[in-house]
Amino acid sequence: MRLTFENTAFAAFRYREYRIFWVAAAFSNIGMWTLIFGRLWLMRTLTDSEFMLGLETAANLGPVLIFSMWGGVLADRVNRLKLVRVTRLMFAALAALTGVLVATDVIVPWHLIAISVGTGILLSFDIPSRSAMVATIVPKEHLAGAIAMYSIVFGVAAIAGPALFAPLVGALGLEGLFFIIAAAYVLTTASLMLMSPAGHKMESSRVSAWRGLTEGFGHLRENRTIAGLIGLGIFGGLVGLSYQTLIPVFADEIFAGGEHTYGNLLLAAGAGGLVATLAIVFLGTLVKPALYLTVSGSAFGAALVLFARSDVLVLAAFALAFVGATRTVYQTMSQTLVQTLVAPEYRGRILGISQFTWGASSLGGLLMGALAQLYGAPFALTLGGTLMSGAVLAVGVTLLRPLWAMERAAAEPEASS
Repeated sequence: MRLTFENTAFAAFRYREYRIFWVAAAFSNIGMWTLIFGRLWLMRTLTDSEFMLGLETAANLGPVLIFSMWGGVLADRVNRLKLVRVTRLMFAALAALTGVLVATDVIVPWHLIAISVGTGILLSFDIPSRSAMVATIVPKEHLAGAIAMYSIVFGVAAIAGPALFAPLVGALGLEGLFFIIAAAYVLTTASLMLMSPAGHKMESSRVSAWRGLTEGFGHLRENRTIAGLIGLGIFGGLVGLSYQTLIPVFADEIFAGGEHTYGNLLLAAGAGGLVATLAIVFLGTLVKPALYLTVSGSAFGAALVLFARSDVLVLAAFALAFVGATRTVYQTMSQTLVQTLVAPEYRGRILGISQFTWGASSLGGLLMGALAQLYGAPFALTLGGTLMSGAVLAVGVTLLRPLWAMERAAAEPEASS
């Protein structure tokens, strides 16, 4: 089948609301990327403890594990756009507060932990609404492409952030970095103000929040594939997706570098992720989500092992590029499958429950930090990568294989046309 504008991911840009949403996401993800990794590096400057790095990750993502399902319930009951506007503005306030604490030289680890908990609570209510908005502003046939185009901003931010990290910290200090993050979130809010609230307000429900939540879990029980994907995401968060917690350790101890080495390692992962995202974008409607998830998820685990066993910086950077590429494909395909399979009336609640993946990453960060403290960072990532590959292959063979055949059958008429 010949690639055209209509069957690539670029077709999503035909829709005005999606264009604005995408620009807002660009500002937002630059802010979020720098916020998470800037705080990890700040914690590393405040304490040399690997466990404290894990605790920082847990503080940032742990609240998602507790509150995200309620965020999903709320996403099915309120105007999602208005909710996201509020959460983005509050992210700006927390980033500015961090900058003030650093600038006045009063920052201590518990300040950082407390601010991270606040960010995590906001994420719990922000992510389900923001994720559910994509499916309401583009037609279903362009959903995979829209998610892929949305992922581009993650890839660009993951490259721009590391490239600017060391120069910004060198020129403005860590406090300047957090003030820039605050400005990025203000620009995000300004962009979202250009979108129309129409279409993002859910119908009023007389069902209680608790009943709404139980209905969401009931929908999961009826759809084993969605439940399996969410379960895989949770397990992956524990053993694989939390690998970023230990990158400061590799930069500082394994490769005896500073913020430049840290930034270069993150840059390699971001570059790999961006290349993978662009490949998905150009494939567009030709993407086979179930098959690609199985292949990329198992390869992601193998890439983590390769990075963990690399003792030369250049080899480690190439391994991290492979990590970034395979992780991007895996997560994009997982989101696409969940968004495609879920019933529209349950979308907010299911996406809220699916954010347990983020919450599990917080526990995974704590687990990886503890294992690294006891046995070393290479051992922790080797174990995590091995478990990740095994889990993805198991889910692929047991739950996703029927979808492989459906995707292959759907592609054959297109290939013959």
